[in-house]
Amino acid sequence: MLQTSISERALSRGLLDVLIRAGLVATLVIFCFEIFHPFFDLVVWALILAVTIYPLQVRMRGRLGLSEGHTATLIILFSIAIILVPAYLLGLAVFDSVEHAIDVVKSGDVRIPQPPDSVSAWPLVGQQLYGFWQQAATDLSGLLMKVAPQLKDFSVVLLGKLAGVGTGLLIFVFALIIAGIIMAYGELGTLSAQRIASRIVGPDRGVRIVELCTATIRAVAQGVVGIAFIQMLLIGVAFIMKDIPGAGLLALAVLLLGIMQLPATLITIPVIVYVFATEGTSVATIVFSVYVFVAGLADNVLKPLLLGRGVDVPMPVVLIGALGGMVSGGIIGLFIGPVMLSVGYRLFWLWVDDPAAVPVETAEPKPAETLSPAPPRVS
Repeated sequence: MLQTSISERALSRGLLDVLIRAGLVATLVIFCFEIFHPFFDLVVWALILAVTIYPLQVRMRGRLGLSEGHTATLIILFSIAIILVPAYLLGLAVFDSVEHAIDVVKSGDVRIPQPPDSVSAWPLVGQQLYGFWQQAATDLSGLLMKVAPQLKDFSVVLLGKLAGVGTGLLIFVFALIIAGIIMAYGELGTLSAQRIASRIVGPDRGVRIVELCTATIRAVAQGVVGIAFIQMLLIGVAFIMKDIPGAGLLALAVLLLGIMQLPATLITIPVIVYVFATEGTSVATIVFSVYVFVAGLADNVLKPLLLGRGVDVPMPVVLIGALGGMVSGGIIGLFIGPVMLSVGYRLFWLWVDDPAAVPVETAEPKPAETLSPAPPRVS
């Protein structure tokens, strides 16, 4: 009886020690998370950029004969010089497009044609749409006053998203700088990632998981997001130089279409038609149209070069990641979302297909012909 009481006290004391340690660890984790949380998106984006650009650094380091730190510095400075100016021009174009739309609405110069009578015959929404359209054509100012509360809420959300574009550009520059620091310790970072993965899932699968994550990040970042971003810059700069109305918004639409794996010609062809309709046929319009049309087809050339280097990820996963990331994280989430969701998707299927996850009693036995023959007995 006494021995049982002593063992129960020892068990309760051991359980209390475990609970105290778990509470201290949980407190430390929560405290560290609260400190790190404001920089989470920045660090994740920097890691994605570092993993994506690192193969270029390896090739340049071998050709230039420089150290990893110097090579990473050259790559980051060159990237900032190439990306920052067009991205800055596109950001200004987006703000100018929104301001121009607001000025047009305020001035009352908007002319909306009368709706055709066939609209009222549409099922379910015909009558409501016809009345709304007719009021907009006859009394636009009264309609705007009627929907002013909804427009105010929408304007606040839109301005917040536009402000997020500028913030995302600054974060992108800082992420490039941090990515350069990470690439300067590329080999050490690879070994650290392998050690962490081996500690979590075991030494036999840690290296494989690191390789899978690396391949997925490079495939999605280069073959999907990277191509869409390059197309946005090529087409967006041409729109700005040609002074196309809403050039910044159209460039963002090209980016979204690229991530959704839809052709950019859905934007470029209507713009080409608009330019010919408003400016006529001239050398400038022909050169602009040819350039924009070719730039809209650039993904057909870039995809075989970039997309075929990694693992396949279904496009719905990339699309959901882009849209969900944009909703939750703004312009930053638009780039981080598809990459992170693709990595999670590949890790999930790696876990599903892992033979170690199959119970022994449910595993199918090997056919007799595949079993190795027994070794001969030595007399």
